[in-house]
Parts: sequence; C-alpha cells; structure tokens
Amino acid sequence: MVCTVIASAGSTPQKPGSRMAVSDDGTLTGTIGGGAIEKQVIDAAFELMKDPARSSHTLETHLTHDLGMCCGGKMTVFLEKHGLAARLFVFGAGHVAKELASLAHHVGFSVTVVDERPDWLNAERFPHAARKLEQPDVVARSLTGGADTYCCVTTHDHPLDQACVEALVRTPLAYLGVIGSERKALRFRQRMTAGGFSEEEVARFQSPMGVAIAALTPQEIAVSIVAQLISVRRNAR
Repeated sequence: MVCTVIASAGSTPQKPGSRMAVSDDGTLTGTIGGGAIEKQVIDAAFELMKDPARSSHTLETHLTHDLGMCCGGKMTVFLEKHGLAARLFVFGAGHVAKELASLAHHVGFSVTVVDERPDWLNAERFPHAARKLEQPDVVARSLTGGADTYCCVTTHDHPLDQACVEALVRTPLAYLGVIGSERKALRFRQRMTAGGFSEEEVARFQSPMGVAIAALTPQEIAVSIVAQLISVRRNAR
C-alpha cells in the first residue's frame, strides 16, 4: 500500500506529497507524520489489503477532533494498492505454451514455464520467461499458489496434464486451466470424481481454456487464453 498526503489544513505533522509504503508483512517505508494519524492510516491500509473489491481509499481526518492530537489541523491521505505482477505458471513447453508465455509477458504477467525436456524449454524459445527444467507434475505438487497465481496446463501428454490438474485443484489459485477439448475435460472430471475428488474440486479448473473465438493456430489459442487471464485479473482487482 502506498499512502500519500494529498491535502492538509492548519497545523499538521506532514504536508501534501509526503508518502509512506506499508507492506503486507508490516514493514514501513517513509512516514506521513507518526503518532495517531500514522497508526490510523496503517490500520486503514491493512483493511484495504483484505478487501479484493477495492483498490484505493481516501481518508480524511481532523487530528484533534478525531484523534485527540494537539496539532489541530486536518489531513487527507490517499491509499492505493500496489501489488507484485501476477504470476503465471505454464506447465509444458509446446507450441501453444511458447506463444502463451510471450503474450502473457507482454501484458504484465511474470511467467514461469515448466517442462522436463531441454530441447523444448530453452532461452531461444522462451526469452521472457523463467524456466524450470523439471517434471511438471512434481512442480505442480510443490506450488504454494496464492491469490495472484495463475496456472495453465499445456503438457505434451494427457496423463501428465491430468496429474498436474489433480495436484493443483487443492491449491489456492486465481486461475487454473488445462488445454484440450470438452471431451477431454469431461473424461478428466469423470476420472477425478471416481478418484475421490469433491464436486467443488472437480469444477475448479477451466477446460477448454480461453475465450470462445474459434481459435485454431497456437497464436490464436494464446490470444484466447490470455484474454481470459486478463478478465480474471481485472475482475479480481
């Protein structure tokens, strides 16, 4: 959270332009004056962090009447969320993954591609992505996830796709999708239900992935998937 004094009147500890950053672990950088006003703003910052429906808030305070401070003036502070780039994990380094990683990078995602095949996962094919040369399902099982974590499963093997999905449906994620047809998705869900996954878990992944634009080429499919990722990211914020 970045907290900026945007207006003041009378005697105040800081004037417009003063800033303070509040991290989610409680670390503070800068100051807007200390004392009761700073505590009030910090508390408001943490409340705003917890609210996914809001990205900013304006706090107006009379230092004496509202907080009992001796200054006697008024301060207006603007609070705004500033998060890290959303993380996209692409499991598989095939043709669609190559286009998906590139396009997602250009719209602001921090991309990591996971594949065990060095001929497919290299800097030439993925110049803008972090690369994990490991078995995709192993990485999927170790992923901690989070509200800014997105996962697209696009491996070269259907059983490997399913292993990744089963490893990820119980992980907190903003988005989970697997490439393929409606028939493939139905079979995945049937197997998962038979394997003991709950109805809610079976419904957690998107398949087919992407916006319905009749995409055919890897480039077109990447456009449809990234459009869906953007929609989730913007609506979530």
